[in-house]
Amino acid sequence: MVVGSDISRYPNTPRPTCRGYLHKRTQSAILKGWRKRWFVLKHNGYLHYYKHKKDEGKSRPLEVTKLEGAEIGVDTSLGKPFVFKCIPQSGHRIFYFCATSNQEMKR
Repeated sequence: MVVGSDISRYPNTPRPTCRGYLHKRTQSAILKGWRKRWFVLKHNGYLHYYKHKKDEGKSRPLEVTKLEGAEIGVDTSLGKPFVFKCIPQSGHRIFYFCATSNQEMKR
């Protein structure tokens, strides 16, 4: 699936943002594993994530990624259920996310 660009073409159209916890795969030189993070998909097509839900609106996001044109799909290579990967159009990074259910993953 490729994330469409129609969201950012009409920024004044009220659209709900998608919010919720996901586990994000961490692969730094020091830390490896899955970290629970609070994600917010804004109406302008940018994905923000925070350490905790309470940080939204109070702290700067840990990262902001433009999702317009991103490739998103299920990933079975990691041996966990409900894992999907996101490759932003910039292509310099691949995100792996794990949801708690198939329904949550599709949302």
